[in-house]
Amino acid sequence: MTTPHFLRTPHTLWERACSRWGQRGLSDAPSCLHREQARSHTGYALCALALAVGLSGCAGLPDQRLANEALKRGDTTLAAQNYQQLADLGYSEAQVGLADLQVDSRDPAQIKKAEATYRAAASVSPRAQARLGRLLVAKPGATEAEHHEAEALLKKASANGEGNTLIPLAMLYLQYPHSFPNVNAQQQISQWRTEGKPEAGLAQVLLYRTQGTYDQHLDDVEKICKAALNTTDICYVELATVYQKRGQPEQQAELIKQMQAGHSRGVVTAQRVDSVARVLGDASLGKTDEKTAQSLLEGIAPGYPASWVSLAQLLYDFPELGDVDTMMKYLDNGRAADQPRAELLLGKLYFEGKMVPADAKVAEEHFKKAVGREVAADYYLGQIYRRGYLGKVYPQKALDHLLTAARNGQNSADFAIAQLFSQGKGTRPDPVNAYVFSQLAKAQDTPQANELAQTIEAQLPPDRLAEAQRLLKQEQAIRSAVSPDTLELHALQEEDGEESL
Repeated sequence: MTTPHFLRTPHTLWERACSRWGQRGLSDAPSCLHREQARSHTGYALCALALAVGLSGCAGLPDQRLANEALKRGDTTLAAQNYQQLADLGYSEAQVGLADLQVDSRDPAQIKKAEATYRAAASVSPRAQARLGRLLVAKPGATEAEHHEAEALLKKASANGEGNTLIPLAMLYLQYPHSFPNVNAQQQISQWRTEGKPEAGLAQVLLYRTQGTYDQHLDDVEKICKAALNTTDICYVELATVYQKRGQPEQQAELIKQMQAGHSRGVVTAQRVDSVARVLGDASLGKTDEKTAQSLLEGIAPGYPASWVSLAQLLYDFPELGDVDTMMKYLDNGRAADQPRAELLLGKLYFEGKMVPADAKVAEEHFKKAVGREVAADYYLGQIYRRGYLGKVYPQKALDHLLTAARNGQNSADFAIAQLFSQGKGTRPDPVNAYVFSQLAKAQDTPQANELAQTIEAQLPPDRLAEAQRLLKQEQAIRSAVSPDTLELHALQEEDGEESL
């Protein structure tokens, strides 16, 4: 088995950092009458000519309204066709819409194309400037020059009236302090709050989460989000979290009523309802209210397919809410809508033998379908290969998947890699690499991880310990490019129902 290349670029994590952009914000007017900041001469001439000779609706031309409506329905193929044709004519907003779809594919090659597409529109489109800036903030392995480019783009977009720029800026300063040695993130956020900038409060919540001080500032989070609730519906998630942590079911129930009323009026998205339901079912946040969560999800799932998987997860966590047939129906609905979480959860069921007979081969098939879109899929594939569940151990395949998972924020993967190198199951033991990953696994702060790290360190002679510590620093430097703490905060980067980086 080959030794992992500690200096390789970390795999991308778009599972939480890059979700759908562009569902909101593009004009709903017919393309012929849509005023864009950068309409090409060709596109303008076509519509002007059509209007001059009395052609109705520019018949036969690509339609941005049609693309927008198709995207809202989930018909990405039709949306992409119309965006592509308009983008080829030089319509900047269509270029942004096309790039949004490229990002949403979560395919690294498509994401690379998206960066080029945003760049093509960024000279004239504040929306493209903001999108490109956010893409560079979340880009694994981005250079210091790209960090500064992202800062300039986000500041320029903000000056041009584009929203959703302060939170990516805050993430930039928090993730890459070495690139901005003269910027104090807390001081900058405090200044934004003093200036009354709308996103400043959520940037403060982001800082609390990133620094692990969220629980110590529940009062401030509540104050921030109560003030912003009518304009920023992500605050429903934050307030639900606060009330669950505090054990305040009455306040939480009132919040849910307000959210449901907003959803019925069309001012709160189904995605937000789904997120709140998942808070209600999260035992790590306090006493759960799984029945209310189930009711919320059942109400939105027919129009928001991701909630079928949230319902299945709820039954996985609370089996008393339904039987295996109901869970499988939910998962089938999710798979039909190409939801990678559905494949991940199905894989877990067969991996663990929970509610269905254990079957490593079937589990592997489902996990493979989720790879690249769900971080945990790599972790479970690595465990299948490490443990020999398919009849023998595949050490290199195990290492490849576990290392991908670990670098993308799956802490438990480091412990599994440390076991792989220390136990030598299917391969020769490697104490140096075992030390590196056992030290990283200490972040879990479990007795098993701490004991393994202590045992391995005690066995290394001084010269090999020095080598192991050097490799540990290299791996830590790679990890700094993608911080799990900030990547957990994808929801805080949304504004006006638009998911972003």
